[in-house]
Amino acid sequence: MLFFSLFKTLVGKEVTVELKNDLCISGALHSVDQYLNIKLTNTRVHNEQKYPHMMSVRNCFIRGSVVRYVHLPPGAVDVEVLHDATRRESRGG
Repeated sequence: MLFFSLFKTLVGKEVTVELKNDLCISGALHSVDQYLNIKLTNTRVHNEQKYPHMMSVRNCFIRGSVVRYVHLPPGAVDVEVLHDATRRESRGG
């Protein structure tokens, strides 16, 4: 639940999602659910020459199981708060 809570605070911010098939999609984070499925708006693909069919896609839903990395904007995460939340979750409280 820690990552779900973290991603909920990033709604509306620009993120880049790297998929397991090496496709990188950037866009505004519209929503995320408990399975870490991600919905992006105003999307763009990083390697347009390799994925020309993706250039017309503006909104997308990404299943959480196909995500390799989520690149967050600099300064979007307060590291101290994340450390405290991790400690609380590891203690079970």
